[in-house]
Amino acid sequence: MTNRQVEHEISVQAGARDVYRLLAEVENWPRLFPPSVYVEVLEREADQERIRIWATANGEAKNWTSIRELDPEGLRITFRQEVSAPPVASMSGTWVIEPRGERETRLRLLHEYRAIDDDPEGLQWIDEAVDRNSREELPGVKAGLEEATRTEELTLSFVDDVTVNGSAKDLYDFVNEANLWTERLPHVNEVKLTEDTPGLQVLRMETLTKDGSAHTTESVRVCFPHHKIAYKQTTLPALMKLHTGYWTFEEGPDGVTTAASQHTVVINAENITRILGPDAGVSEAREFIRNALGNNSRATLGHAKDYAEARR
Repeated sequence: MTNRQVEHEISVQAGARDVYRLLAEVENWPRLFPPSVYVEVLEREADQERIRIWATANGEAKNWTSIRELDPEGLRITFRQEVSAPPVASMSGTWVIEPRGERETRLRLLHEYRAIDDDPEGLQWIDEAVDRNSREELPGVKAGLEEATRTEELTLSFVDDVTVNGSAKDLYDFVNEANLWTERLPHVNEVKLTEDTPGLQVLRMETLTKDGSAHTTESVRVCFPHHKIAYKQTTLPALMKLHTGYWTFEEGPDGVTTAASQHTVVINAENITRILGPDAGVSEAREFIRNALGNNSRATLGHAKDYAEARR
């Protein structure tokens, strides 16, 4: 049984401790890794954790489970796939974070893997996939790390919520059944929902803002009946570099449910003046995005509330 070992590296203009922290905290991954949609910690004990990752691969949504060992002193994070998909027999690796000064870090990504039955064709397929993915992933990770440590003013997160005299299941169903949104939501013009794997959706839709302009967006959604739907936009409006979020539905013992919509956005600063006018800056962009996303979320929550309360 032959294990193949390969290494890729990139230089990041950020401090090593910040780089380690951002990679160690899995809630940052949708921001750092372009294919990553949502990551959930399943188990955590001391410096070991078991995580489940939902990501896009060749336009499809996939998920898998990995075990991670965190070494904050040595600035290393090792990982291994719990169950690998053919032709991979086993796959593990390490992030090695090496300080190169106060604001520079050498980030190395090591992989070790084996093909099923040591099949030469299988091994070649893995070689090519790991090399291609690593070469594509590292510049994206570098950009995400540098942006996250440098541009706090370009990042905003906010939540809107509503209290409903209805069940979490009915509220969840309303948001989950996005294929019916053209009938149910006045601000949704067109919608296409694909769900090849139960609970993993690709949602493409055209929405209208209050000023009447139309935006086409595409999102990958991960659905957890009947309490949460997490998503990441893969086709974005020009004013955003990143948009992730989730819907949550928490039912109390009295049958009253809190439905909430959370957004995290990174603003695309280069497009502010083109879209909002020559005098607009970051604060105007923050206000515009907060209002545009918030208005649509509150509208959806309001219609979901009416739907759930009518079914009570």
